[in-house]
Amino acid sequence: MTTPDRPAGSILGHPVKRIEDPRFLSTGATYVDDVKDPLLNGAVFAHYVRSTVAHATIASIDVTDARTAPGVVAVFTGQDLVEAGVTKFPADFPMFPKEMIRTFLATDTVRYVGEPVAVILTEERGQGPDAGESVVVDYDVLPVVVDPLEALTNSVLLFPAVGSNVSLTVAQSSTDGFDEALAGCEVVVRARIANSKIAGAPLEPRSAAAAWDASGRLHHWVSCQGSHPYRGVLARAFKIDEANIRVITPDVGGGFGVKAMPYPEDVLLGWLSKQVSRPVRWFSNRTDDMQNLATGRAQVQDIELGGDRTGKLRAYRLKVVQDSGAYPRYGAYLPNMTKMMQPGVYDIGHIAFESVSVLTNTTPVGPFRGAGRPEASAAIERAVDMFAAEIGMDPAEVRRRNMLADFSQPIRSAAGTPYDSGAYGEMLNRALHAAGYDTLRAEQQARRDRNDAKLLGIGLSTYVEVTAGGAQTEFASVEVLPSGKVRALTGSTPYGTGHDTSWAMLIADKLGVSMDDIEVLHGDTDVVARGGLTGGSRSLQVAGSAIVGAAASVADKARDVAANMLEAAVEDVVLDNSRGVFHVAGAPSIAKTWVEVVAAAEEPMAAEFDFTSKGATFPSGAHVSVVEVDAETGKVTLLRHIACDDAGRILNPMLVAGQVHGGIAQGAAQAFLEEMVYDADGNPLTSNFSDYPVISATELPMIERVILETVTPLNELGAKGIGESGTIGATPAVHNAIIDALAHLGVRHLDMPVTSEKIWRATVAAGAA
Repeated sequence: MTTPDRPAGSILGHPVKRIEDPRFLSTGATYVDDVKDPLLNGAVFAHYVRSTVAHATIASIDVTDARTAPGVVAVFTGQDLVEAGVTKFPADFPMFPKEMIRTFLATDTVRYVGEPVAVILTEERGQGPDAGESVVVDYDVLPVVVDPLEALTNSVLLFPAVGSNVSLTVAQSSTDGFDEALAGCEVVVRARIANSKIAGAPLEPRSAAAAWDASGRLHHWVSCQGSHPYRGVLARAFKIDEANIRVITPDVGGGFGVKAMPYPEDVLLGWLSKQVSRPVRWFSNRTDDMQNLATGRAQVQDIELGGDRTGKLRAYRLKVVQDSGAYPRYGAYLPNMTKMMQPGVYDIGHIAFESVSVLTNTTPVGPFRGAGRPEASAAIERAVDMFAAEIGMDPAEVRRRNMLADFSQPIRSAAGTPYDSGAYGEMLNRALHAAGYDTLRAEQQARRDRNDAKLLGIGLSTYVEVTAGGAQTEFASVEVLPSGKVRALTGSTPYGTGHDTSWAMLIADKLGVSMDDIEVLHGDTDVVARGGLTGGSRSLQVAGSAIVGAAASVADKARDVAANMLEAAVEDVVLDNSRGVFHVAGAPSIAKTWVEVVAAAEEPMAAEFDFTSKGATFPSGAHVSVVEVDAETGKVTLLRHIACDDAGRILNPMLVAGQVHGGIAQGAAQAFLEEMVYDADGNPLTSNFSDYPVISATELPMIERVILETVTPLNELGAKGIGESGTIGATPAVHNAIIDALAHLGVRHLDMPVTSEKIWRATVAAGAA
């Protein structure tokens, strides 16, 4: 099941340092805030005035004083946009109720703290916040609902005309005979699990700029995860032909999915620019982002898992209540992804699923690193641990007894999901062996026997996730220039993901040129013909395959030219990748370089390629987390974390390690640190990094990684996604470890984040009992 050896001399599969980093660490990246384009000369700065209450009707907005404040060029309210015919923000999905789609600026009602109600344009960047203080909004406060379960009762309605807070329902489904199978189980465990709402918090907050050129064409700079999809949103929002819009995405300081969605504040800039006949720039700050940038997860899950005392799992039901936030965005759709991955790596004969997405007076929910798949893993992995505890069997053994057998061609899970390849038992065994699992269990028992105040917990998780789902296409072009250097265009957008390095490696391997001689361009709709969204861990398998296709086509063209130069048949000419020259097979002494071949060619040595995937791929993994819990204070210390993540054939182990390490950090943080918290009135209590505990190196050990590669048959590279794997595997592993540390005290479950306070209260209660 492991990948075959690479060809001798191939750069693929070897650790290669990121070629982007010297620029980032010396001259610096160019983020939207750094753009100096002449079209932006004389730009005004946008500042959004935001609601200070979570739910209210707007009786009036007085902007009189703001219009005369120093430096103010213009002020617009929601009513101004209505009068101009600019109302609804483009919906993410057509199935959402039209009445629930938000406006660019709140008009009659605000539905969460931070929702923009007015926008001020000023000459200088610091003048907007000062002018905003003089805007007077008269609110008639309405009742607030922040709990999704309470929102289901419809006692507080965000859209009274709709008559319900439900934004989307995934119809209840089950395999044949589910009820009978569950009723026939010897043991059934049931629990309600909360997947806390967390912030994406990329280091670079949202930012954008817009200008119109002399021909009436819109130029829009934005920190996002795909310039071409973003252009489509602008076109729909303002009914502009895409040919009349240029979107530029420079360097992006992190995305994690939350920048996959356009937002009203950045999309509106083009319209604002037209109103004042000047360029407009906008930059969010951390507090604005914490209030408005999409939050992730936010599911309440009811689980039922049944099986035999032999450890065999037979029936599993998952019910989901998804918090959509104040408006239905991508977050309302997340349960569909959870449903797809519901049974995980397990051979469970009968499953059932249902979900409902509801509105609350909180920040709208969107995709965050994994987008629905971590939620599925969190549910099934907690359920398996609970089942193991109920029957008194080691949780590793329960997992072993229920895993799908190894497979190298697609199979269907109980949910009907077509997994492409996997070796689930092997990945678990490798992770357990690397962790020294038996020794850890012995140490845990020894501590318990001596009543040690430092409680040891060992948590396991296994997972499988979907990447590059649906019919995925991506564009690439490769051209060898007269100098022998290579210029490549890609429709993918990097945001810390190492695309420049990855695509240069693939091109160097195909064409035999130095990586130093390869330039990769992206993020500009005028330069790159077309492109997709960078998200869902699709890049290598889709965009990388497009790069390979384009490079291979160039090599074929060059071979034709070289054959004429060498007076040989095309089939006898080979490209010696080690030297980057063409020669007749068996006669390497007479060779033609790329410079010579390009000079002899009658047309540019270039090729375009559109890759279309054959289907989604399904990375998988097994994680072991070891924690120490101070029984007296509840403090959690993450001692070790061992990860075996299978993402198919690995292109660059160094890039994979970076993705896994970062993912594990975010997944662990959800388990015991991070949570967006709102009070009963809908005020966010975690509005910046002073009160929202982002994980740091202080809380993390060195990650221990174990390699496993099961090649997917669905693309030439044999690659699956890796960007979300660490996040999906780490969260339940760390969560299970903390509960495992407390299990001998009678603690069955604590919801994430399992904070020191929750642990302290649980241990106090256990002591009293």
